[in-house]
Order: sequence, then C-alpha cells, then structure tokens
Amino acid sequence: MNLKVISSLTACLASIISIIGAEPAAQSSVRTLREYRDSAMGHDGNAARGRELFNNEQRAACVRCHSVDGSSSKAGPDLFAAGDKFPRSELIRAVLEPSASIAVGYGTTIVETKSGEELQGIVKESSAEAIDLVGVDGKHVRIPISNIKAQRGSTTSLMPEGLQAGFTREEFTDLIEYLVTLKQPDSTLTSNRGMPSVIPELTHPVPLQPFFSEDLSFPHAFVKKPGDVRTGLVGFFQVPGLSNSFVGVHQSGKIWLLKKQSTNDLKTLFADLSKEVFSERGPNGLLGLAFHPKFSQNHKYYLKHQVFEDDKIATTVVERIASPDLRTDSGQPSRRLWKVVSTTQDHSGGCIAFGPDGYLYIGMGDTGPQQDPQGHGQDLTTHLGKMLRIDVDHADQGLAYAIPNDNPFRARAGARPEIWAYGFREPWRFSFDAVTGDLWVGDVGQDRVEEVSIVRRGENQGWNVYEGFEPFSNKYRSEGSVYVPPVFAYRRKFGNSVTGGYVYRGDKNSSFYGVYIFGDYTSHRIFGIKQKDRTLQVVRQIATSPQGIASFATDHKGEIYVVGYEGMVYHLELNSADFDASQPAASATERASR
Repeated sequence: MNLKVISSLTACLASIISIIGAEPAAQSSVRTLREYRDSAMGHDGNAARGRELFNNEQRAACVRCHSVDGSSSKAGPDLFAAGDKFPRSELIRAVLEPSASIAVGYGTTIVETKSGEELQGIVKESSAEAIDLVGVDGKHVRIPISNIKAQRGSTTSLMPEGLQAGFTREEFTDLIEYLVTLKQPDSTLTSNRGMPSVIPELTHPVPLQPFFSEDLSFPHAFVKKPGDVRTGLVGFFQVPGLSNSFVGVHQSGKIWLLKKQSTNDLKTLFADLSKEVFSERGPNGLLGLAFHPKFSQNHKYYLKHQVFEDDKIATTVVERIASPDLRTDSGQPSRRLWKVVSTTQDHSGGCIAFGPDGYLYIGMGDTGPQQDPQGHGQDLTTHLGKMLRIDVDHADQGLAYAIPNDNPFRARAGARPEIWAYGFREPWRFSFDAVTGDLWVGDVGQDRVEEVSIVRRGENQGWNVYEGFEPFSNKYRSEGSVYVPPVFAYRRKFGNSVTGGYVYRGDKNSSFYGVYIFGDYTSHRIFGIKQKDRTLQVVRQIATSPQGIASFATDHKGEIYVVGYEGMVYHLELNSADFDASQPAASATERASR
C-alpha cells in the first residue's frame, strides 16, 4: 500500500445516465444514498438477477467497463475476486460514491493536445513515443508524445455519480449481491506449499496495545477529495541517539518527533517539507525515511518522496541534516541524490532503509500502468520495478552517490549499476533481519495474490512474468532467466495489499522469536511465518489491526509496532500469545470464507 488507497469500482460507462434515463425529480429525491445503502446492507439480494443487470448494456452496462475473469482487459478495474477483496459495505460505497476512493492505477488522466483537443481516460500504456488511453466507451486512443501540450490527473472518477438512480432499491441490492459472489476459486491457483488455502488463527490472538496517547491523525486524512491534503501516517521510526523518541512521517511532508514519557507523551514538529513534497493525487507524497547509521554523529537522514517537475511525477531521494540536538530539522536545503520519472502516478514503492552493510536500499515500483505493459520489472535499463543499492558516503563522477563495488550489474553493459535485484511490482515495505541480515520484501500483487520474499543479490523476483507462484505473462519472458519464487503468497480472501514487516528479534524465549511478522492494509490481518531455506514452514494469522496497516516499526529491543493509516500506533504484545497454539483448520477456513 503502496502508502496504499482502498480500491473501488471505477471507470464505468460515462454515458450510463443517458442510457438509463433520468428519474422524475420527486422520485429521485426520495431515493437517497442512505436508502440504497441501507437496503443493500440490510437485505440479501438475488445474485442471478444482479448478474443480469451487470451484463445488461441497456441498464447498468457495467460489463462494458469491467471484466470479471482476471484479464483486466477493459477500462475499469477487473472485478475478479471483488467479493474477496472488499466487504459488502465497501462495494456499496464504491458504486454510490465512485470518486470517494479511486482504485490505484485507475485514476483519470486528462490529455490536452497541441491542436486543442482534450481527451480523458485510463492510461493503459505509456512510452517515450506515445500514451495509450482507454475511455469509457472502451476504445483505445494512441496519442503521440510530440502532440501532447499538457497532461494532468484528476481526482474525479470516470464512473458517473447517480448510477443507483436507474434501479429500484431491490435491483441495486441484487447488483451488490452479485459483486459479493465474485470470489477467487482455489482451482484457479496452482497448489503450492508457499500459498496454502488455509491460514490458521492463533487460539489467543496477539493483543494490540495503543502506544502513544497523542493523536497523530488529521482531518480529511483518509478520504481523498478535491482540495483535500493527504496527511495519513505512513511511517514510524525510532530516533538513534534519543531515548524513547520516535518520528511519525506523514504523506503531506510533515515529520513529528514523538517522545514517550512515563507521565505523558510529547509530540513536536520535527520538519515541515510540505512545499517540497508532491501529494496532490494518487498514492504519492512522503513515502520513506531512513536515518544514517552514524546519525548521532553526522546528523544526516534521508527521505523518499514525490515531486512534480516538467509536468511529470517523479520520485526522489534527498539527504537532509538534523539540528545539533537531533530534535528538529536544521532548516538547511535538501540535497537531491537520486530521481526517477514515473510512467503514471502509481506504484512508486515506499521504503528506503540502510542495510547491515551500511548502504542505502531503495524499493522502487514499476509505476504502472496496471500489469506493467512496458515490462519495467524485467528491464535492466530502468530503475523502475527494482531494489536499488547506493553508497551515500561517497560520490562517483557525475553522481551524487557512489555505486558499491559488489553491486551485481555494475559492470554489465546496458544495465543500471544501482540495481541490486529486479522483478518487483510495488515493494511497499521491506526490512532486514537483525540477526541473519536477510532482506524481506512485501510486494503488492496485481490481480490474484500478495507475496512476501527474501531477496538476494542479483536475483529476478519474476514480475511481470510471474505473479507470486503463478505465470502471469510471457511478453517479457527471457530464455534462460531464473525467476525466484516468493517465500509466501496469499489469496484475495485474506487481503489484497500486503504491508511488509519485521522478523521478531526481541525476547529470545518467545515463541515468536525468528517469526516474520507482516500484515495486509485492506483486510487488517496480521500474519506470522516461519521459513527454512526460503521455503514456508508455518503461517499463522496472529492478530487483527483496528486500522488499515500502513507500516510496521521496531525499536532497539526488537519489539514490533503496527502503524495504522488513520494515525494510531500499536505495540504488539507478543508475550501474551503463543505462536505454536492455533485453532483447528476447519474453523479458520470457515472464517476466511465469510
């Protein structure tokens, strides 16, 4: 999550209102959103009738914009497994309020040509030569880059408001019932030890204890509407050199110093970089922070965030200096180290972190469009879809950093020397095991699974040839290439936006010692896994978060914290549960299928 926005059903036929006709004003005023919502929430519909409405091109006409077979072949999001991905309430809201929360990768793009024509649609492909837009009529329009005067994004969905006005409440409930039934059959996925159909729950789930009394949330932080500023909490880090001190990072560009005290908690502004950070649309903004290993001595820290330059969104990594007492930013200008231009506004990765080797690692997503049609994940000539590794303490000629001598592609012609590993879609959060040094990555999936990997030097993680353990596309398959499978992947019924976490290295006597703990932003589930030689041994659902899981954090003792997107930070009370005590598989299966 990507920081990650909850997906919705978007990009339906814009001319739908003219197809279904306008209701008399008096009747329309009676059918309020609340009435439709209450009807669909309070009653079971007829899924068969809902399917007929979905496919009826003279009524709902949803089929013109949405595929349901996992092909993502139309303008709107593919609704394969929509009933697994989202609870009933969110499906209802997606239809009633299509612009409230637009699916990642399906934001409206508006292109103005030099001849004065204005076109809008969803970006399906984008290259140095042309942009391919698909509109609400399902037709593709290829626009040469040389003919583009301006290009911008929009916070308004192509799907029109008022779709429900063409239905009775009973018909609307039937349509929702059909969407609820769109679930992912296990038979569509290869049976693999790393992708079990059942994830048992602990007999006694791990309690989540609120860690800070200070409220870290802000108004309009979580529903992105025109004019709103995205300020959701996306990061939480312990400050080296300051006992019991942490920083909270917000997408808007604000960084807060949080002091944990015995009597009260203290929250002060560490830095406000909102004028430098682009966070106006999509999952953009301030995404990552890393303290230099010698922060206490050199006061250096590093940020990963978006900028908007030359009418394009780009991702940058900058170096900043803290004040002598380490309690605020020094106010000195940022020093830009690295920049890469995005193809679309999505999939920019999220995390940066220093490894045990002292080098800075940068997780970069493919930046879209959906399905990575340009094959960025497999293309060694670009930084997109990669794990990068740089030396911030030295500089090579023409660079603001140096390339480590043992980077795997340093000497390969036609490859970017910063690349450490490749074949990623959206590596939102990653971390290093404090004991083994293993690099764990949670990579957000496309249509069917989320995956967790242990990544090593020079490896190809497979995207977009593979999604998890499954073949995805042969377009960029290369003869002789080795595609490394993940340690673990999970189906849509368990969640659809993985948030990478940490290997627990706190209490050595704990049953959780050595367990990799991570979660899912959308389903709020928290998982723990054990592995041997990158093969899954055990997986458990250990807890459920009260809020969407934007990130995890750890302190100097190895304790693990959950960062809620709505602004709360929780401590995982692992000493109150037993990783080896789980409920019978049958009851876990029953709950997962609800």
